[in-house]
Amino acid sequence: MIIVNGNKYKIEPALLDKKLSEWLREDLFLTGVKIGCEIGVCGSCTVLVNNQAKRSCKMLVKDAVGHEITTIEGISGEDGTLHPLQQAFMDAGAIQCGFCTPGMVLSALALLLQNHQPTRSEIRQALKGNICRCTGYQQIVDAVEMAARIMYPRIK
Repeated sequence: MIIVNGNKYKIEPALLDKKLSEWLREDLFLTGVKIGCEIGVCGSCTVLVNNQAKRSCKMLVKDAVGHEITTIEGISGEDGTLHPLQQAFMDAGAIQCGFCTPGMVLSALALLLQNHQPTRSEIRQALKGNICRCTGYQQIVDAVEMAARIMYPRIK
């Protein structure tokens, strides 16, 4: 059994050796998981596995059994409201073509779940495995900083 975005899935034996990225896209229709390089370099297939950023193109379905997977589709509100991190990416102009965005957002979320007030250097380090060809990284780092302030306001 695998939990994806809060839903439980029983896995048929024939699917165990399928790439997790392909299973998520082709069988669950979670197309926010992008397939880019297919060797774990670009980060477009990033998902959270037990709240840790992982490359789904480097995992097989059998590697995810017993774990909780979160895709970009799983972080917005039930009513469709954007997660604060998604909203911050929009507000900071950190989205151009959108191909890398789901992986960037999930890598950033993994960071913010562990470190509520990361430095710009820590944000860059957390995102170093996610490649963006359109926006440049300044706006992306700004967006993560903005989201951290919203998600974890400092009490003064």
